[in-house]
Amino acid sequence: MDSTSVTSKGQVTIPKEVRRQLGIRQGSRIEFSVVGDHAELRVRGTATQATASGFGMLRSRRTAVPADLDPALLIRR
Repeated sequence: MDSTSVTSKGQVTIPKEVRRQLGIRQGSRIEFSVVGDHAELRVRGTATQATASGFGMLRSRRTAVPADLDPALLIRR
């Protein structure tokens, strides 16, 4: 059985092997409950996998282009 310490903020590190077995990764939702003289944790939701593309992840300072914009109109003759 692995053990860990509690930080001043009440945080603990879940051992790597336990995280692996339970499928816990960054963003996972964990539920805690007190049962008698011990605490139990349950994984309520696992984080979704990162998307294959980064589309839509960054914001631009430029104004958005209207969806009905015809790029051909931007070419000057």
